[in-house]
Amino acid sequence: MSRPPAKTVRKSSVKRTTRPAARKAAAPVAESKPGYAVPALEKGLDVLELLARLSAPITPSQIAQRLGRSLQEVYRMVLALERRGYIVRPPGEEALVLSTQMFGLATMFPPFRRLVDAAQPIMNALSLEASQACHMAVLDGLNQRIVAQVDSPAPIAIRLRVGAASPAVRGASGRTILAFQPPPIQEWILRESQAFQAADWLKTCEQRIANIRARGYELIEGEVVHGVFDLSFPVLDADGRSLAALTMPFLTSYQVTVPFEDAAPMLHQAAERITSIMGGTLPPLKLPLPRL
Repeated sequence: MSRPPAKTVRKSSVKRTTRPAARKAAAPVAESKPGYAVPALEKGLDVLELLARLSAPITPSQIAQRLGRSLQEVYRMVLALERRGYIVRPPGEEALVLSTQMFGLATMFPPFRRLVDAAQPIMNALSLEASQACHMAVLDGLNQRIVAQVDSPAPIAIRLRVGAASPAVRGASGRTILAFQPPPIQEWILRESQAFQAADWLKTCEQRIANIRARGYELIEGEVVHGVFDLSFPVLDADGRSLAALTMPFLTSYQVTVPFEDAAPMLHQAAERITSIMGGTLPPLKLPLPRL
């Protein structure tokens, strides 16, 4: 008569002890998921990011030295990236450079592709009409990156390479984009730029960005090349935020056929057309602009 109760007690005790134990064992597995690492992927990204910061070719052994990794593990990454076309070797060279494939992937991103597709024919017409080169830049982290460029029909002009990047705070395009970004974005870029820009200069830059927002454009002479006036207008979305900046590096010379007073409204009209396609509205241009 006493055996059935004894069996019942054992079963209930097993149930009480095993269920909490199972929950405890499962908990560490769930906690470890967010920190899951993919070493091979991280090594490949390290190689790409290193090459993206360099302008000169670099050998696999130099890559290993800079990344603090063994030549063997870097070499496997190099072979895979070279096979997929992300890095290339100039003819007769062992050293490696980053190809344009990463940039090509970026241009396939639908919102970006739509912007460039809308801008390209307008920029082509602008360059012919104003007889000046023009380019479009977007914000890429702390940098401004050139995503479209049209050469001037004139024999002498300023040309920026598509894909080129430089600090946003140091360029007419970058400051124009920043001027029409939300305050948190402006504050973040200015704060992070303190690592490589003087504090006094950044304070001046912050005021300049506010002035760009007030007047609707950036105009500066000789920031990169003496005798070149960079004029930049934003390209805005429906919320009034900048998607890009359209910039004309106006080159003053005896060969200029279209004066700056005429070229500036042409540039504004082009930026206005692109903005309209992207669903935004560009503030009207207040004339006259400062005389050159």
